[in-house]
Amino acid sequence: MKIYVYWPVLAVLYCMSAMAADMDRSSVEQRLAEADKSHPADLRRKDLTDLDLSNLDFRNADLWGSDLRRSNFSNGDLSGLNLDLSVLSKVNFKHANLSKTSIFGVHVGSANLSYADLSHSRFIGVMDKANLSHADLSHALWGADMKNQSMGLMRASLNNVDFTGANLSSANFDRALMRYANFTGANLQNAVLFGVDLSGADFSGANLSGADLTGTTLEDTNFAGADLTGTRFAGIKDKSKLKGLSASKNVDKAIID
Repeated sequence: MKIYVYWPVLAVLYCMSAMAADMDRSSVEQRLAEADKSHPADLRRKDLTDLDLSNLDFRNADLWGSDLRRSNFSNGDLSGLNLDLSVLSKVNFKHANLSKTSIFGVHVGSANLSYADLSHSRFIGVMDKANLSHADLSHALWGADMKNQSMGLMRASLNNVDFTGANLSSANFDRALMRYANFTGANLQNAVLFGVDLSGADFSGANLSGADLTGTTLEDTNFAGADLTGTRFAGIKDKSKLKGLSASKNVDKAIID
């Protein structure tokens, strides 16, 4: 397994968060109430673990580098925030607004992002085993950061993620790791999946019309019932590797070469 050099930054962040002052919900609410765009609520590098912060508006807050593990942000508004280097494992973002957020160098493993709005968001980090069922990732940019290759390949790890019923239309997942991801009934129309590892992924009943799967790894990937209108499978020489292809829709309109 390749080790990415930027993950050690997270270890440093854990140490920093351990020294940060603890806060409770009322303290967070007070800072949010006093904040505005010019003077954001200072929650930077704060330890906010295990708090119930649901239904709060964080748009005027600075949460950069904060430790948010296991906290509840359900139904909250975090749109447009910079959450780079935050610690987000097992956090609850169900029904939260995370549109246009930046989440870079972060571990979001086993988090609940079901029904969350992640449209136009930017993500590079680890989100393995997260729940993104029915989430909106339309126009999301979760592809590899090819401008920072001096630091090693920086990409999204989305192995075993639940994308059931999610909207991933026009999203970019260039070179992401999506092994055993569940895309059942998801909308991936015009999505970019260039060079993605989709080993064992399930696209049953998904809409892949216009999606680009050029150079993907498709070992034991299931396409039964998927709409393949205009789906590009460049580089696929052996159609037999595409599991469930005979049971897919509009396979005659797919681009397989």
